[in-house]
Amino acid sequence: MNLDELAAIDVHTHAEVGRDGQGSLSPALLGASAGYFKAQGNRQPTIDETAAYYAERAMAAVVFTVDAEHATGHPRIANEEIAEGCAAHPDTLIAFASIDPHKGRAGVREARRLVERHGVRGFKFHPSLQGFAPDDRLAFPLYEAIEELGAVALFHTGQTGIGAGVRGGGGIRLRYSNPMLVDDVAVDFPDLRIILAHPSFPWQDEALAVATHKQHVHIDLSGWSPKYFPPQLVRYANSLLQDKVLFGSDYPLITPDRWLADFAALDIKPAVRPKILKTNAARLLGLSAKENAE
Repeated sequence: MNLDELAAIDVHTHAEVGRDGQGSLSPALLGASAGYFKAQGNRQPTIDETAAYYAERAMAAVVFTVDAEHATGHPRIANEEIAEGCAAHPDTLIAFASIDPHKGRAGVREARRLVERHGVRGFKFHPSLQGFAPDDRLAFPLYEAIEELGAVALFHTGQTGIGAGVRGGGGIRLRYSNPMLVDDVAVDFPDLRIILAHPSFPWQDEALAVATHKQHVHIDLSGWSPKYFPPQLVRYANSLLQDKVLFGSDYPLITPDRWLADFAALDIKPAVRPKILKTNAARLLGLSAKENAE
């Protein structure tokens, strides 16, 4: 992956359909999410199609799914499948995995295998969808392994479109995605590199507090058009958190084309823009100068 040739690194994209056509969510939850983002009718791209989309734009993308089998009963897309798909496009795609914390020791063994054998660089958690509080000790063995492996833990925070409008929200509890619960994780695992995904409505100030207080906590800007960002988020991205804020789109629900067009109109300092779009992510993901040269 040649960093010099990349315009940006999108740290938040989804693999929503497997090789066999199976979706990562049930039709009811997927429909609710599409409705929330006004994306009805949009087909879910394959990993190869995602790679072509980003390569055409001279961009790289982190790709993951969500393993929420315990809470939803819906089978996941295999992490190995996503890792192999990303490995086929090393100049464009970066593989993350997702492991339901309820899987206990089996999940820990899988995490180690995915990093050591498949080159996975991080793990996506969606506490509301997976049905666990981030500070619940059931997830601690998994965090410990991720920290030891030097991988990244990315947590969904704030409101979610998944389950929106469905009876009882589809059983999804929003309180699990309060970023203050991740603050406890950052204390107990001080070397764990963490991303708080999305502007964290209705807990934006909490997310900013955690990211400014904890050394290895970052924020990605996915899931919202930049024109809707809370003013305090823009202010912190321009100043105290300029080295810890990351470009993310939430593709395919929000395209990088739309996100970047709105970001261009945002009042961000010229020196900060490249940090948000690429430099911060490259450093966090360990895309080193040596790897760049290779």
